[in-house]
Amino acid sequence: MDVVYTYSHLGGEEILLVRYPKLYKEIMNVIKSIDNPGKNKISKEKTMQGEQLYSPPELNRLFKERFNKIDWSELKDFYDIKIPDYPHIIKGAFKQCDFFKDNVLVEVQFGKYAFMFYDLAKFQYFYNQGKIKVGVEIVPCHFLQSQMSSGVSYGEQLVYDLERLSKNFPSVPVMIVLMDMSLESDKYMIDERKEVRKVREE
Repeated sequence: MDVVYTYSHLGGEEILLVRYPKLYKEIMNVIKSIDNPGKNKISKEKTMQGEQLYSPPELNRLFKERFNKIDWSELKDFYDIKIPDYPHIIKGAFKQCDFFKDNVLVEVQFGKYAFMFYDLAKFQYFYNQGKIKVGVEIVPCHFLQSQMSSGVSYGEQLVYDLERLSKNFPSVPVMIVLMDMSLESDKYMIDERKEVRKVREE
């Protein structure tokens, strides 16, 4: 897969490059190591009936396999939920992120837009706990999203909203990574995708 765009929120990418260059390289290498797995999901949606699409669970499996192979592990924090003036206590609640190593937390998100935004809230939580220094959100770009089911969102929307929040949320450094299949592996929307790559290379 290709990295087609990165967005640095509160210096997230710069922190990775300066303080955690080895981990930055590992993250980028994991993305690049995932070749086209094939469109092995047949859509049942009315607007895409019978179309072959990329499978989010399969892509998630590949990312988990690659990150775990180089010793990235899950970060999980358990707690009890207590709120003011309310007697009921909820025990055993938890926050969890998939990939963690040496103060860097990574989430790969192929879900609805609300889950992308919730990942940022989880980064904020672990940052406030003193367990991480920077978060990385890896998401599909709009081109790749067009080749997946309608429940999947795209990273451009996340970057657009972060820009308009004027750095007020989250208050943790984050790098947003937009990814796409390589041009060699699939030709969907090829001219537009080539133009995006050309601008990135410049």
